[in-house]
Amino acid sequence: MKLSNRIVTLNGEPGQSDGWQVYYRAREMRLAGEAITMLSIGEHDRKTAPFILERMNESAQGGNTGYALMIGQETLRDAIAERVERMTGVPTTRDNVIVTPGGQAGLFSSMCITSDPGDDVLIVDPHYTTYPSTVRAAGGVVKKVKARADAGFQIDKGDLADAIGDAKALLINTPNNPTGAVYSRETLEGIAEVCKDADIWLISDEVYDSQIHEGAHQSPRVLPGMAERTLVVGSMSKSHVMTGFRLGWVIGPADVMKVAGDLLNGTTYGVPGFIQDAAETALREGDQEEGAVAALYRRRRDKAVAALEGSPAIRISPPDGAMYVMLDIRATGMSGEEFALELLESEKIACMPGESFGDAAAGHLRVALTIDDDEMVDALQRLRNFAEARL
Repeated sequence: MKLSNRIVTLNGEPGQSDGWQVYYRAREMRLAGEAITMLSIGEHDRKTAPFILERMNESAQGGNTGYALMIGQETLRDAIAERVERMTGVPTTRDNVIVTPGGQAGLFSSMCITSDPGDDVLIVDPHYTTYPSTVRAAGGVVKKVKARADAGFQIDKGDLADAIGDAKALLINTPNNPTGAVYSRETLEGIAEVCKDADIWLISDEVYDSQIHEGAHQSPRVLPGMAERTLVVGSMSKSHVMTGFRLGWVIGPADVMKVAGDLLNGTTYGVPGFIQDAAETALREGDQEEGAVAALYRRRRDKAVAALEGSPAIRISPPDGAMYVMLDIRATGMSGEEFALELLESEKIACMPGESFGDAAAGHLRVALTIDDDEMVDALQRLRNFAEARL
């Protein structure tokens, strides 16, 4: 039977890579019994805090296992709104919030809210691996604007204005995965100006909002004239070590969020109530846990930079946020994919090649800071030796 064109072209042309080949190969090697050091994905080595698990179990055992309110339980939406208002200063209530099964579902929902099938959606290159397929899954057409490595992967307003074309929405991510860039106030003001001039939606993926190593997180929703045209995607995955819980949200204008409930009715049909109860407890009682997670990645960022500084084969710019470092390995003369595959086979270290995140990250590697400190430093030293042997 013939499959839909939408499904066979999610990754671009039929047969085109989804960017995960190195990760899949590493998993195969692990299943075959090989010891692989996984620096490839943003999966915490820290465990979910016991008080969160206890609340989830208590809720499930207490019977909150039936259908939950599709847009999210009122008390959870209150907790999310309070967190967002506290962090940004923008007045936010439960009416500005819908709860989704993870940030990824929030991204898909935002695409469906802001664009029709066939509409152009602009994303920033480098980008998280799922962005292009999410745009296409919603029926959109992917367009890209490059953020330049030599500018710290900040978005240039002129480049953005030139690329906007007929796009109906722009998707940004700050703090950024894969680069670790945190957009400056100047960058955000440039983005806001272009969005208002073109009269388009801004989708702001802010799942790493609490992982700031330098400076402070700024949401474009705070800028004049932007709250009414911005959707913010958030998640419990990175801030509270709850990746498998699949609990995210979208923040937007109240009238838009009211209509967005119809989308959830026809797609995800809500998040289990016991998961929502656990998330609410994490938000209301988990400030110390959230701070500890952020401190963990700040410490590992510093150790990673120290391990690689001064290498003639690797250029590293300390990231300002998130849980990754981006390594420029172009001095080796290898592509990121070539380097990552050879590193995996030779040193049994799995990293994500920059090409997985777009053309602007070609010749780079993304390293996830998600293993024990000493093991991470050892792996980075071996990676450094591997790179320098190829000069």
